[in-house]
Amino acid sequence: MSTPDLGGVVVATALPYRADDSAPAGLAVDYDAYAEHCRWLVDNGCRGVGPNGSLGEYSSLTDEERRRVARTAIEAVGSDGIVVVGVHGPGSHQAKHWAEAAAEDGANGLLCLPPTLYRANRGEVLAHFEAVASVGLPVMVYNNPFDTKVDLTPELLSEIAQIDNVVAVKEFSGDVRRVLEIRERAPGLDVISGADDVVLESLLMGATGWFAGFPNVFPAESVRLFDLATSGKLAEARALYEPLVAAFRWDSRTEFVQAIKLGMDLVGRYGGPCRPPRGALTDEHRVQVTADMRRALASLGVS
Repeated sequence: MSTPDLGGVVVATALPYRADDSAPAGLAVDYDAYAEHCRWLVDNGCRGVGPNGSLGEYSSLTDEERRRVARTAIEAVGSDGIVVVGVHGPGSHQAKHWAEAAAEDGANGLLCLPPTLYRANRGEVLAHFEAVASVGLPVMVYNNPFDTKVDLTPELLSEIAQIDNVVAVKEFSGDVRRVLEIRERAPGLDVISGADDVVLESLLMGATGWFAGFPNVFPAESVRLFDLATSGKLAEARALYEPLVAAFRWDSRTEFVQAIKLGMDLVGRYGGPCRPPRGALTDEHRVQVTADMRRALASLGVS
């Protein structure tokens, strides 16, 4: 059942693999482990999950795997949370195809980048989102100008917000000044923080959600941070947030998938390896992620 409200803490889920010589790159998707992870996130207070995002390595999946991942999340969460499926594609026909599949499978909403692999112009961006939104599910457009080379500026978002079923934007520019400007130019569009290392700043400026990476590692604590920030308890929110920021910064770096998976391993969850093109962390990065994670865990009273 769809919902126009895609706010709260929705986790961009990491995807576990298991060794299998017959699978791509020798790694098969572990659907049972993924279902357990989605369930664990919701049971720890997260509002929902987001399969097939960048963190979920959607571009490394076969078409069959990609659809099964979304179905697995939808079945695991059931009626206890929302599932916002990533439907990113090079063109509107691919993105609309994945949107139709998500609708058929019971998703609550869609997350969609502008056309990938191509620097689309204004008209092409609008046409892309119009095609995806025509499927009928609530759409969260995703502004990631670093990877797509397309910047969904507040001015452009004021036009995108006029498209029926576009209800939110995942803002990943890192510029927290945009939260207020988007709210001014597109008052009907919910602003969702897309970068972990500016989440508190974004929430204080009026963001209504967090499409999150590191809550794969500590979901209950992340929900508490969200609740403190949105209830105006700034001192408590800052005390919780500041020791976590060093780890959160990895969410905005090239190695974010590997870093978050390592964080999961460090707390006793299963992160595991990535499929190509992503490789293993360098020794230097592994040492730094581990140090940043240890600081975060120490602040949470976890040894």
